[in-house]
Amino acid sequence: MVTFNGSRLSIEDINALALQQQPAQLDTDAAFRQRIRRGSEFLDNLLAEDGEIYGVTTGYGDSCTVTIPPELVAELPKHLYTFHGCGMGAILPVESGRAVLATRLASLCQGFSGVSEALLEQLERLLQHDIVPLIPEEGSVGASGDLTPLSYVAAVLCGEREVYFKGEVRATAEVFAELDIQPLTLRPKEGLAIMNGTAVMTAIACQAFSRARYLEQVATRITALATIAAKGNAHHYNEILFSAKPHAGPQKVASWLRDDLETGKPPRNPNRLQDRYSLRCAPHVIGVLSETLDWNRTLIENELNSANDNPIIDGEGEHVLHGGHFYGGHIAMAMDTLKNAVANVADLLDRQMAMLVDTKFNHGLPSNLSGAEGPRKAISHGLKAVQIGVSAWTAEALKHTMPASVFSRSTECHNQDKVSMGTIAARDCLRVLQLTEQVAAACLLAAVQGLELRIKQGDIEEEAVSATLKATLAAVRESSPFLAEDRPLERELRQLVDRLQQQRIALYESHA
Repeated sequence: MVTFNGSRLSIEDINALALQQQPAQLDTDAAFRQRIRRGSEFLDNLLAEDGEIYGVTTGYGDSCTVTIPPELVAELPKHLYTFHGCGMGAILPVESGRAVLATRLASLCQGFSGVSEALLEQLERLLQHDIVPLIPEEGSVGASGDLTPLSYVAAVLCGEREVYFKGEVRATAEVFAELDIQPLTLRPKEGLAIMNGTAVMTAIACQAFSRARYLEQVATRITALATIAAKGNAHHYNEILFSAKPHAGPQKVASWLRDDLETGKPPRNPNRLQDRYSLRCAPHVIGVLSETLDWNRTLIENELNSANDNPIIDGEGEHVLHGGHFYGGHIAMAMDTLKNAVANVADLLDRQMAMLVDTKFNHGLPSNLSGAEGPRKAISHGLKAVQIGVSAWTAEALKHTMPASVFSRSTECHNQDKVSMGTIAARDCLRVLQLTEQVAAACLLAAVQGLELRIKQGDIEEEAVSATLKATLAAVRESSPFLAEDRPLERELRQLVDRLQQQRIALYESHA
């Protein structure tokens, strides 16, 4: 059970909710509930005393100089989510939508947003019944937070727009009526509290983190397989060698490679003392991804556990604090950096694949790793087209590495004149991950094919292959047999990409 009460949540908590591996609950603790009530009661008292509050008694953004007539204050939150209902692009997957709900609830539970218990309970209800808003992914500049995409969450809380429910797209009003859920009427400031934050970019960042952490292991296992397939030198991963350069990421990757290659007496290539960089420097490339993820965790989880709307409502001290906590700069930096580290792994694997399929560099393997024999070798082209695909996917991944955060645009009458672009950075990161996972699936097929060809050619005894590499070979062969004759590989590649994304192939660590 993931409990929401303002205490610190992890990336894994959000992803468990996104994948429905754990249920969500709002804490019933009296002290937590009282902290939430103090914020909303303070706002009520302030309004009764004719206090001026941004977004409550004023317009939004550059319209903060517009005073709202008292009789229209109650209608203002509905107008906020209504005029922001202009999202475009693809709809976020249902898993991402769940992550958005959980991330927004985590922020509001910090107790600095001035919202009611009823709002928190409505978000809890959506998670518990798996009612997930349809959220268009485009339209946010990442400050003031994810206004447009989060307007779809606000509207659904109020019974409007559409949701995923039981595998179908349904009108929210119909689902609420079916489940006897009362639509919420937003109180003053609650529209801002829901929308003026970083929930979408942070939710996507949590998902990107998990996928990249698993990719670190996939790339390492591919490197181990490719080392054997290419008659590479396992001494490149020597423990003493890596103790001389104390970066934790490369040291971890090299240790995994030593375990895979069982390098008590590392095999040496008699014809080549030093392998090409795509093997020799693999721990250094993958290790950068590993350490990038380590500091990414701090940025992502601090954002996840922050009150990131505006204004901040201090119910205890009775202050309304106007600031810029909706600014998604930390997520932008995390995602811009992560997508570069991931794309570098795609480039590494692309180079390993190019080496394995080319008879000039693969030390005796057949051209394009074709398993055809006899006269049929002449018409068989093995993984030739797959290698072209890997090159295309890698190039596209590299193209997406331009940092989004440097493309800040002044908008909204120059009120939002410096923005984070954090949501675009997070979406870019997911695209780079998708392309790199496709590269990884193809390279995994190639490395496994190369290993089996070595065994068939008598270059290595099957008994000499470690148990971990044998397990990966068997896992891949469950959905993709040895390539003895040309066949369309699209379906097998898609299945393998899906298995990698679901983290269903056991590697170095257990994953949720």
